[in-house]
Amino acid sequence: MSYERKIINDPVFGFINIPKGLLYDILRHPLLQRLNRIRQLGLSSVVYPGAQHTRFQHSLGAFYLMSEAIQHLTAKGNFIFDSEAEAVEAAILMHDIGHGPCSHVLENTIVRGVSHEDISLMLMERINKEMNNQLTLAIRIFKDEYPKRFLHQLVSGQLDMDRLDYLRRDSFYTGVSEGNIGSARIIKMLDVKDDHLVVEAKGIYSIENFLTARRLMYWQVYLHKTSVAYERMLINALLRAKELAGQGMELFASPALKYFLYNDINREAFYNNPESLENFIQLDDNDIWTALKVWSRHPDKVLSTLSTGMINRNLFKVEISTEPIREERKQELTLQISNQLDISLPEAGYFISTPSIEKNMYDEADDSIDILFNDGNIKNIAQASDMLNISLLSKKVKKYYLCYQRIHK
Repeated sequence: MSYERKIINDPVFGFINIPKGLLYDILRHPLLQRLNRIRQLGLSSVVYPGAQHTRFQHSLGAFYLMSEAIQHLTAKGNFIFDSEAEAVEAAILMHDIGHGPCSHVLENTIVRGVSHEDISLMLMERINKEMNNQLTLAIRIFKDEYPKRFLHQLVSGQLDMDRLDYLRRDSFYTGVSEGNIGSARIIKMLDVKDDHLVVEAKGIYSIENFLTARRLMYWQVYLHKTSVAYERMLINALLRAKELAGQGMELFASPALKYFLYNDINREAFYNNPESLENFIQLDDNDIWTALKVWSRHPDKVLSTLSTGMINRNLFKVEISTEPIREERKQELTLQISNQLDISLPEAGYFISTPSIEKNMYDEADDSIDILFNDGNIKNIAQASDMLNISLLSKKVKKYYLCYQRIHK
C-alpha cells in the first residue's frame, strides 16, 4: 500500500492528510468537486455573511474526523481492518454527494419525492461502477448492511462525523461561538461495546455540551427566521417559474435547470429516466443565482418581484408563533398584497408562506447515545446526565412561521 499523501490545509482542523489511491481518487472526482460550487449553509449568509463555506469543505472535515475516530477506536483495541477503515472514510467523504443547490430547496420544489440521501446513493453506485467496484464495502456501510454496525453509526448516527464537523464548522464560519463543540474530545471518548458506539463516562459533559450546542445552532442558525423567510422566497420563485414553464412561457435558465422547470420530475421519473440524474449533477448554486438575476427583469410581476427580492435582499417579513396561523390572517394579508402589487389573489398567494417546523435535538428511538461507566455498565445519556435539559432536548418544539411580502402603508 502506498503511503504517499496529499495534504490540504483546512481553517477548522489544520492539515488534513488524504492518502493517494482510492480516497484521493474520490476527492478528485467531478461529482465531489461539484460540491465546491454548493454552499454548506444554503441561504444562511443572508443572516451570517461569513457563512460562505462549501459542502466540499464539510465533506473534507467529516473525512478528517472519521480518520481520527478510526485511529482512537483502534488504539482502544477495537479491531478494524485497513479495508474497513478506508471504506468508512470513503462513505463519509461521499455522504453529501447528492446534495442539490441552496440546501434542501430543490427537494420541495422542482424535484419531488427524492431526498439528497437517495441521490447520494445513486451517485455512489455510479462511481463504484467507474472504479471497478472498489466502493462496494463503503456502500454497504453507508446503507447499514455491514455486520460491524458501529461503522454505520460513525457515518449516520447521533454522534456521527457529519454532525461533529458541521456543528464545529458552521459555528466557525457564522461566528456563533456557542455552537463550538469539543469534537476532538468527543472522538477521544468514543468506544465500542457489543457492536454499538458508546462514550466513556468522563466524556459526559462534552456530550451535554454537544446536545445543547446543537439545539442552539438549529434555532439560531439553521432555522433562523430570516433564513427561513429567504428560503420560502426562493421556493416560491421556483414554483412560479415552474408554473410559467408549464404554460409554455419562455424562461431563461441553464440547460440543467430548464430540464427541471419544463418537466415534471417525481420519484418515479427520477429513478426511471437517466436524464434526470444527468441534469441534476449539472446543477449547483450558480444555476439558481444566474436565473434569479435574469428573472428579476421578467415581465411576470410575481416572478420578477420575488427574484428582485432575492437578489437585493428585500426579504419577506416573518412572524413566529407557537399556534397555527389563523386562516383569516392569511386571507387578510393576501388581499393587502394583491392590492399593493396589483395582482390577482392566486398570484398574491406566492407572497405568503406558512411553514411549520418541528425539531427535537435528541431522539432516543432514533439512535441512543450510550454512556459506558468504569464498572462496565451502560446508561442512556438521558439517565446518565444530571442535567435537566436532556429531557427538554428530547421534547419536540414546534414553531409556526408566517412569512409575507412587506406591506407599505
